[in-house]
Amino acid sequence: MTRLPAPPLAPGSAWPPEQPPDEITRGLFGQGRRLIRTHPLASDALLAAVLLGLCSAWLSWSAFASYRAAIVQTALIATLIFRRRHPSVVFLTASVIAFAQWLLGFPLLGDVTLLVALYTVAAHESRIRALFATGLLEAGAIMAAFRWQLAGTVPRSLLFLSAMVVAALFAGLTVASGSRYLAWMDERARRLETERDQQAVIAAAAERTRIARELHDIVSHSLSVVITLADAAAVVGQSDPARGVEAMTETSEVARHALTDMRAMLGVLRTDEPSAGLAPQPGIDDLGALVERIRATGLPVALSVEGVPFPLGAAAELTAYRIVQEALTNTLRHTTARHATVTIAYDQPRLRVRIADDGTAKAPDARRGHGIEGMRERAALHGGTLRAGPDPDAPAGWLVEATLERPR
Repeated sequence: MTRLPAPPLAPGSAWPPEQPPDEITRGLFGQGRRLIRTHPLASDALLAAVLLGLCSAWLSWSAFASYRAAIVQTALIATLIFRRRHPSVVFLTASVIAFAQWLLGFPLLGDVTLLVALYTVAAHESRIRALFATGLLEAGAIMAAFRWQLAGTVPRSLLFLSAMVVAALFAGLTVASGSRYLAWMDERARRLETERDQQAVIAAAAERTRIARELHDIVSHSLSVVITLADAAAVVGQSDPARGVEAMTETSEVARHALTDMRAMLGVLRTDEPSAGLAPQPGIDDLGALVERIRATGLPVALSVEGVPFPLGAAAELTAYRIVQEALTNTLRHTTARHATVTIAYDQPRLRVRIADDGTAKAPDARRGHGIEGMRERAALHGGTLRAGPDPDAPAGWLVEATLERPR
């Protein structure tokens, strides 16, 4: 069911709780409108039948009761059956019958048909046709006022009939304006539904991108450390079994940590499991543990913090952590570095992250994968920038520098 939005008070305004939009379509008024629109011919025939019954009862008690008057009145009212299918034709036909009635010389209550026909023209036709019909009916009102003096005198009769004509015109114009407004609201509701669906698709794509980026960071880093530790255990296992066991133990710890991170990230997508036991996302305070895992692979890493720390927010801290993680992972996978440094500099309102190593790439463009683009995207989300390339201070080294803005 299409829900109509609230009147355009402000962009994105919502319905108040006490008046949900469903009430418009569930009430008797909404059901009646749907019934009339679905069966216009039947509803107009019912209107004509009710009006004919009332007018026939009046005619039977009036001084103008005759078969001729009954035939004219029946023909006049019967035109209303097609009033919404052919408004202008019905009005002109009723006007011709009413003129014949004027020539025959007897008034009829069924002349209210002309007012209903004028209302229909104003509600469903152009304003030019409505004004033309109003002028034609006003001429008929003048003729009726002078001939029958329904209100006692000609001026009073003319005033009464003219007021009825104007009232029918403005009633039709009001209904036409309301119909256009409801049509606009319905179109706006459909447009908002389309935009909502598009936003849902965009949000789903953005979430998939975020999850893929997180998976890349977690899996790439952890597997690189695990592979390096496993290779080290295989090399030293025979000559120094104790160090081999230590390397395998560290390998197990890294793998468990990676599995915990993946469960924490993917667990939020599950609706059938509680999330109370999920670990929080890592931040700058967890860089020490990250550096220790890298050191366990045999790569010396120095971590230094400069400046006075200030709150960054969980999202920005996670970004800083992932940038350091990705840069050190690339150092392990793609270089023969003997040393790496990580510098976290607080320069309010900015956080500067610098990762440098002294290794040369094992293969051309080895570091030009999705990881650098992912780091750049992460930095851009926080109003920052990222640069990755050869270190100007160390010709054989690689440098990653990122700047993150403090949220305002």
